[in-house]
Amino acid sequence: MRMGGMDYRTTTAIAALAVVIGLAVPVVSAPGSTGAGVPSSASAGATIESSSSIDGAAGSADLQVVPTAEPAATPFVPVAPETPVASAQPQPERTGSGAVSSATTSVTAARPAAAAPDRPLAAQPAPITVATPTPTPSISSGCPSAISGSTPGAPSRASSLGVAGTTSADLQSFAVAYNAIRVANCLAPVPFSNIRYDSCMEDRLFWMAEDPSTDPMSAWGHIGSVRSDGVPSVGCDGNLAGGTDNSGATVAQKWWDSSGHRASLYKPTYTGATGNVCVLFAMTHGGVPNEPYSFTRAAARWVSC
Repeated sequence: MRMGGMDYRTTTAIAALAVVIGLAVPVVSAPGSTGAGVPSSASAGATIESSSSIDGAAGSADLQVVPTAEPAATPFVPVAPETPVASAQPQPERTGSGAVSSATTSVTAARPAAAAPDRPLAAQPAPITVATPTPTPSISSGCPSAISGSTPGAPSRASSLGVAGTTSADLQSFAVAYNAIRVANCLAPVPFSNIRYDSCMEDRLFWMAEDPSTDPMSAWGHIGSVRSDGVPSVGCDGNLAGGTDNSGATVAQKWWDSSGHRASLYKPTYTGATGNVCVLFAMTHGGVPNEPYSFTRAAARWVSC
């Protein structure tokens, strides 16, 4: 059958083809498109990147994906349960001035380190020191200063048996050491002119040195000692010191070191003026029958001038 120059079969085939084309090409309205399915000018040229389907569902809308920077990966350090971990790496330590210095610290999980101050620490007050009371000096102006001077000297006489007596050097040596000891112990010095040679004590030292015994201890001692030959004692008594290689200075120290002699010759409790104090001294060298010159005997005493 023909229809306007077309037969019936031709017309039917054209209609069927139109239906197939209509089903294969649906109209999709994309975002930014007009209602007619034509993209608007604002969306033209935009970069579009397809997203993956979620749970396998097809037909999800295309989204513009803007990538973001991922955080740097942090290395994982396995830690045994309930075991403190010490950090051996140098940790910054803030100093008092706010500067940061490197120092090695040990940090445990149970006790974190305290935060360092952000500003200099305030100065701490110095500890209070309580002075230990000292004995009151014997003179009101405080401990005295050292003095210098010369003694009157000694005659360097000899006994009848040739024992050598006191020299000026013996007397000066004793005087210098005696006053130095006094000043070091906060005692007023005795004027050098008041430290004097005494012939009376030297006479007694001669008597001891001329004992004929070979025992140096024979006749040695204070008034009442006896000589081996029975000769009675002569001269004056005093604080005694003797032995090998002594000098005026060494016997001065020996007398200070002995509490009894210190009290007698130095008189630490004396608080009066020393201008009217005299210290007498004598020394002998050698003895009978065979004592060398280096073996000495000495005597001294404190008197009023």
